[in-house]
Amino acid sequence: MTALLAELTARGFVADLTPGLEERLARGPVIGYAGFDPTSDSLHVGNLVPVMGLAWLQRAGGTPIVLVGGGTGLIGDPSGKRAERPMLDTAQVVANARGIEAQLRRFVSFEGKHGARVRNNLEWLGELRLVDFLRDVGKHFTVSYMLQKESVKSRMETGISFTEFTYMLAQAHDFWHLHRHEGCELQVGGSDQWGNITAGCELISRREGQQVHGLVFPLLTTGSGAKFGKSEDGNVWLDPAKTSPYKFYQFWLNQEDADVERFLKLFTFLPLDGIAAIGQRHRADPGKREGQRRLAAEVTALVHGRETADRVAAASEVLFGGQDIATATGEVLAVLADEIPVHRVTASALTGGMPLVDALVAGGLAATKAEARRGLEQRSYSVNGQKADGNRSLGATDLLAGRFVLLQKGKKHYAMLVAG
Repeated sequence: MTALLAELTARGFVADLTPGLEERLARGPVIGYAGFDPTSDSLHVGNLVPVMGLAWLQRAGGTPIVLVGGGTGLIGDPSGKRAERPMLDTAQVVANARGIEAQLRRFVSFEGKHGARVRNNLEWLGELRLVDFLRDVGKHFTVSYMLQKESVKSRMETGISFTEFTYMLAQAHDFWHLHRHEGCELQVGGSDQWGNITAGCELISRREGQQVHGLVFPLLTTGSGAKFGKSEDGNVWLDPAKTSPYKFYQFWLNQEDADVERFLKLFTFLPLDGIAAIGQRHRADPGKREGQRRLAAEVTALVHGRETADRVAAASEVLFGGQDIATATGEVLAVLADEIPVHRVTASALTGGMPLVDALVAGGLAATKAEARRGLEQRSYSVNGQKADGNRSLGATDLLAGRFVLLQKGKKHYAMLVAG
């Protein structure tokens, strides 16, 4: 498995690793895990780096364990947080864990010799007795050791509860449990998890006399220094009910030129030489946005499926890429209807002829009929991509795919009439 570390390094995954990991990988397949706290019922794009790390582990011949933190989620990880997280009740954590588990199954295979495993640490932490925890875990760590960890040190000024203070020990116990019962020898995660991961390595060394390893990934920022994974609406979720596939696609399409090649390495399985070629063509003609288009297409297909990715890409081309809307399928037009303002009309209303000024007001592209008429005189409006004048009426022949009429004001404002 020596190729795994070379692949991850070349793709920008490696921020730090424990000594001896390369030698361990050279001896053969390894079982490794990453943990995900169920603070929501969906992962977001900020979680994709460790998810992809597990996927590469499996591709190299290793066995990934997806650890859903049903137990640690009841405590709350202080890493990278300025204040204590709100406490979730058990029912909410269990429900969130189910949602996350379903999403993770899209990235790794659960079939075959190296099929992925899903575990929920509520299974063992929920049954752990306090005396056993203090005796078997707590006695191996001094307070001074724990205070040196960045996740604790950074919170000393603002305050950290005893509950969060012990999170490190709960995560260390997870690593020990997976090592003892699953043969796990590697934990991966974001670089803010380094202290928790090395605590687990220390616990296993002391309790079992075995060497295990940690590998942490960089916490991403964009080329402009902004935190990766945020949009104007907040987190970009993998759940299509929280972030639509169209908005998900647009998030990746809107990445900065300086980030495209780096993100292609991190978030796709495209070969490195292919990514280099895309990057070279992109730098030669950034205006074509080839890099962003390929990035958006690949990640959307990975998360939502290729068919959905093709539909939202086509919808994006209709609005922003100059594609003739008359060639769009009903499925693509339905995607647009979910993303722009919609006014529903009866088929009979169009059969009799609907004045365009009425449609523009109904669609929210003009406040009044007078404003609509002025805009039409200035040729500011379009119907199905064609400039319209003040005498225009809409009829059944304007319906695309038998149901849709796309109205546009200027270059950025849209509305859609939907018949039926």
